[in-house]
Amino acid sequence: MATFSRLEVIRVMKEIGMVPLFYHPDIAVSKKVLKACYDGGARLMEFTARGDFAHEVFASLNKYAMKELPGMIMGVGSITDAAAASMFMQMGANFIVTPSFREDIAVICNRRKVLWAPGCGSLSEINRAEEMGCEIVKLFPGDVYGPKFVKAIKGPQPWTSIMPTGGVSTDKANLKAWFEAGVTCVGIGSKLISKEILDNKDLGVLEDKVKSTLATIRELRT
Repeated sequence: MATFSRLEVIRVMKEIGMVPLFYHPDIAVSKKVLKACYDGGARLMEFTARGDFAHEVFASLNKYAMKELPGMIMGVGSITDAAAASMFMQMGANFIVTPSFREDIAVICNRRKVLWAPGCGSLSEINRAEEMGCEIVKLFPGDVYGPKFVKAIKGPQPWTSIMPTGGVSTDKANLKAWFEAGVTCVGIGSKLISKEILDNKDLGVLEDKVKSTLATIRELRT
């Protein structure tokens, strides 16, 4: 079961402003990546369940976080059906992120009061998701829609919370465009936890990158 309520999760998303996301099949490597992000100040992590036996890696990661990394909120991304969402929630996932809006996933997450962030690409999808209790919308792929899309949505719907992923980088100009448009937080994957960092196990580099990115976000929001 989830350790953090959906209201706690959305509060941390708003406060921190960034959700790192990654996938790696090796449990030992994944733990080191998680620890580096944690030491860099991240308090959320989306493990993208894209490989065989990803649930085994996530289960180990979440147990590790609960025992060794107080306050780290673990969630799962790339979920495409209610059965997968249910399985990961049994492993303690605190939030579920989906590439598209699926009402079956909304129902199963709402039943357990777990935060879910559906991928939406139109105002109609966003409205329907919010009608079903969505706290934050995932805008994916972010680089296709861009900050102008966010600004357009926030005009008539200032209450809508949006988290773009895909095309978000650690570059200050990129982050500035998103936050000035009105996003609640950003999801950053390979532009933060790059293949090079994973291959070379440059965990010190990753920790510093997380710290500097969070510092940039704080600066942009002041």
